Parts: sequence; C-alpha cells; structure tokens
Amino acid sequence: MEVYCGAHKPCPYGVGISNPGYWGMNIEQGKRYKVVYHVKSERKFDFQLSFTGVDVIKVASSRRHVYGDGKWKRVETIVEAKTTNHYSSLQITTTREGSYLLDQVSVMPLDTYMGHGFRNDLFQMVADLKPKFLRFPGGCYVEGNYLRNRFQWKDTIGPWEERPGHLGDVWNYWSDDGIGFFEYLLLAEDLGALPIWVFNAGFGLNDEIDTSSIESYVQDALDGIEFARGSPTSQWGSVRAAMGHPTPFDLRYVAVGNENCWQTYFNYQGNYLKFYEAIKAAYPDIQIISNCDASRKPLNHPADLFDFHTYPSSNDMFSLFTKFDNTSRSGPKAFVSEYAVKSDAANGNLLAAVAEAAFLIGLEKNSDIVEMVSYAPLFLNINDKRWIPDAIVFDSYQVYGTPSYWVQKLFIESSGATFIDSTLSTTSSNKLAASVIIWQDSSDKKNYLRIKAVNFGAAAESLDIDLSGLDSNVQQYGSTITVLTSTNVMDENSFLEPKKVVPQTSPLEIDDKHLIVLLPSYSVISLDFLI
Repeated sequence: MEVYCGAHKPCPYGVGISNPGYWGMNIEQGKRYKVVYHVKSERKFDFQLSFTGVDVIKVASSRRHVYGDGKWKRVETIVEAKTTNHYSSLQITTTREGSYLLDQVSVMPLDTYMGHGFRNDLFQMVADLKPKFLRFPGGCYVEGNYLRNRFQWKDTIGPWEERPGHLGDVWNYWSDDGIGFFEYLLLAEDLGALPIWVFNAGFGLNDEIDTSSIESYVQDALDGIEFARGSPTSQWGSVRAAMGHPTPFDLRYVAVGNENCWQTYFNYQGNYLKFYEAIKAAYPDIQIISNCDASRKPLNHPADLFDFHTYPSSNDMFSLFTKFDNTSRSGPKAFVSEYAVKSDAANGNLLAAVAEAAFLIGLEKNSDIVEMVSYAPLFLNINDKRWIPDAIVFDSYQVYGTPSYWVQKLFIESSGATFIDSTLSTTSSNKLAASVIIWQDSSDKKNYLRIKAVNFGAAAESLDIDLSGLDSNVQQYGSTITVLTSTNVMDENSFLEPKKVVPQTSPLEIDDKHLIVLLPSYSVISLDFLI
C-alpha cells in the first residue's frame, strides 16, 4: 500500500484498503470481533480500523503505534459493534505517508463454537444431524487439477499466518488453509463424530505419480496419522500437542485417494497397495477405504471398505433403492461417501429429497454391507454456486437446510437401530419404498418401531399397515407420524421461506394393530409406534 499525501503532512483524510470478506462481513450490534493483520514498513505507522455501515469502538489492542524496522509486526485489536450491518467491509486506513506491506488480515467473531472458529449457527445445523463421522477435506479438493495444487496437510498446520495457503484449482478459489488438517480433526471431535481423512494417493485430475515414486506420499500419510493419533512425545504428535491438543484424536478410518480407481489412471492399484501395506504395518487397527467400486464385482486387492459415489437424476436415484441387494457379503463393506440428486434437483427441491429418501431406505435394508453414508456437498455459500445442490445453504448471517437436509434428519435414529424384516406388497405402483426399524430414544429410554415409506409417484397411495406380527404391544398413545411433502414437487427452501419444505409431526392414536395411512404424492413419511 503506497500512501501519498502530496503537500499535506499528514494526509487530510484516511487512505487505505477495504475488503468485504466473503460477500460481506456480518457485524452485529453488541458483539465483539478480533481483527488481526500483519504489517511491515520502514517507517512508523499508525492504522485506523473501521467497518462500512457500522459504528464500532476499540476495546483492546496489542499496540497503538508501531515503529517501522522493516520486520513483520502482528497487530491485534478487539472491537465491539454499536450497530449492525450484515454485509460490512473492513477498512484499514492511515494518514501517514509511506509504503506498507500488509498480509494475513482477518476478522473473526469472538463467539464461535467453543472458541474454535466455527460459526455457531452453521455448526448447530450439522450437530442437529447427529453425525457419526466427518469425511474431509473433500473430494477433488484433495487432488487438485494438478498435484502441485493438492491439499498438503503439513502446509495447513501450525500458526495461521505461517500457512502458505494453496490454490484450489478444481473449484478455482484460493484457500488460506485457516481451516486445515488440525481444524478438521477438531471439528469432528466437537461434533462427537469420527474423522475420516481422505489423503492424496499420488493423483491430480490431470497428472499422477508412478508407483515406483510414491514413497514420499506414503510417508506423508503415515506422518499425518501420527499427527492425528500419535503420542504427544512422537515427532508429529508433539506438533499437535504444541497446537493445544496433547490428547490424540480418534482417527480410525482413512481413504486412499478420491475417485482415482478409474480407467483414466494407470497407477491406482499399485499406489493403493503401497499405502495399504505401510499403514497396516504401523496401524493395524485403522480401517482403509479403497476408491474401487465392489458393489458389482469383488476387488482384486485387500480393503476394509470401498467407496461409492453417485450423482444421478431423481428417477435414477430412486432406482438405486436396490443397488446393494446383490452385492457380495464376503468382501469389504460399502462407504457411500458422496450421493445427491444432481440434474433435476435445481437448488435443492422436494423431488430430489424424496428420491434420496428411497435410496437411503435401500441402504438401510442393506446395512449388513453398507456401513456408512454421507450426503455431499455439505455447505453452499449462496453467493458462489459452483456446485448445486447442497445440504446447507448460508450467507454472511443466514442459513437454511434444503429438503435433502431434512430427509437426513429422518434417518438419524437408523444408526444403532435394529432392522426388522417386513414386506411391502403393491399391485398399483412401482414408486414405493419402505423399511422398518426398532430404535430407542436416548432421552427417555422408550422403544419405538419406526416405519419409513416413500411415495415417488404423482398419485397419492394408501398404505395398509399390519402390525400383528409384532411380539411387542403397540401403545395406544405416544406414537407419532411425520410427513415431508409440499404442494409442488419442485418446491425449495430459501432465506425468505426456510421452512417451506420441512417434516411436519403430529400425534398418532393407535386403536389396533391394523391401520391405513395416506401417502401423498412425492412424499416421505415416518411413523413412530411406541412399543
């Protein structure tokens, strides 16, 4: 920043820089924010901080005046907002003529989740899903268009200002890696979820490492595992401990690459075996996930799980309800780590959500072979629609869940539940899917029989339920019915109508073990019978 004042000493007004962050900074009345920047100059400097459209007062600062010596100085200031602007910009100005270098500028609210930097409302949206695992740091983001732009975990740890950052060239944005390997592990821990680390296996989208030269990548993966779960006295475990987390993270799963077992790549099998052998030798308990699809034919290499990704149309997603019915039970289990309706989902509509519910019922029915499933992608900033749809949509201060998000909430209790054999008989429709589980409410220890049913057809259907085969008695009161549907199959949620398409729950009185329930067109229902 070159500041010229002409004949005036000092300048008659502040000269400087302005930045809106990610499409506007949410500065709210009564809240405090930490502003950090690093500056280097040969002369004394004195900067003023302000936010567009907001009045703030300085609460604390690490320094008022800084004497220039040509060395980087870190300046930290705490400000409190007296007014609100959801789309503010930070301004750093000075009236002193001179040449200044600024780098690593940040504004963060002080009230992040547990002080770990995660926005409270976004964190809560994920926590409400009660996730059992978090797969990170992404898919193609792991690889890069070219390996030089891959996610390199060692460059994403340590002090934020010392992280070099990298170009996410697949999605064409720069990441300063402020959320890096450590922060992802921390996020999983805060969510009470197991971390699943996807590491680079020697592949970019347009280049790859020959198996004969893969050793440094293998060692990098071993170092990453040691960072996550090694002793605080080990080489990389000590780095984690120095970052404030001496206790090892509970890393039990790793994935060798992302979508690399394709015909366009030549070295996946060889590279995979190098990683598998080295990791199993050092950490025999770690579950290793292969990119190769074993849903139709067995793998030709050892694995604990295999990866399955799908982004079909809604019709094709519904037909995947039976995808794993004939998968071999003698091989590794399936990890459906990326799924979503893509082509006709628009920004995330009811049509997509209903089809995905049928797919999830199919996975539930095949849970002896399908161990884990996760929707992808998780988040979308509404200002940057490079990939739609996504489960959770946000801007600087608002957030809502798409219908697909709400479908996932209907499957929370499936984890750890008991699957019950049932039969769905129909002569009128091939657009129905259903499953039955027994689950226990952790809050009151009551047991429920849950019937989930999907109607992917344009006509309403009557579901005739016969519970006479149950060993347990169904209570007359305490049961509920939850319905997810809308007046138009293309309906979406939005900031203006965040709950336009959400599940609606009402009490259900049971008179006997036989009842008839109406399934609206394009709907998902969940019946919980207290037993």
